[in-house]
Amino acid sequence: MKTLLLGAAAAALLHITPTVVLMKREQAVARLLPGAEQFVQRDLHLSSADSKRIHDAVGWEPPDGVITFYVGKHQEQATGALLFMRVDCQHGPLELAIGYDARGAIRGVEVTKATVEMKPWVLESLRAGLTDSYRGLTTQQAPSGAEKVKPHVGSMPGYMAELIDKGVMHANAAYRLFYR
Repeated sequence: MKTLLLGAAAAALLHITPTVVLMKREQAVARLLPGAEQFVQRDLHLSSADSKRIHDAVGWEPPDGVITFYVGKHQEQATGALLFMRVDCQHGPLELAIGYDARGAIRGVEVTKATVEMKPWVLESLRAGLTDSYRGLTTQQAPSGAEKVKPHVGSMPGYMAELIDKGVMHANAAYRLFYR
């Protein structure tokens, strides 16, 4: 009971609103892994050395120590991979789907979940073309979608764009360091 009260108090202090689905995961998979007829889930349980590697690379590591790749296949050939990435902030969590083509370049990024409070900010940054800037980006390149849309959006949508950049950066590091 005490834990429940502490959790409610923390949520009230952080003013986190309920999470809403902006795009179903199935839709994100279909959009980001086109042509795939088979899907394989590949869980990578990080060792402490691997956790340190990714932390040293981008200042992040998966909270549960697992990175899950979803690999799309067509006639037994990999057509690409996808990661779902969670980014937390004081307004709640965002969930992104980052899809990579067979060469390892970003095919696309979709925002799949946000909180009720964040939804209008996220949608404004998306309408400004945020995710367009990620297409074709290699895992070695730093995402810079936020700097492109910030002159065209308000401060909170700009902040959401920064968080989405951060999620793409984390996914790129995970893909670069552990996918192959």
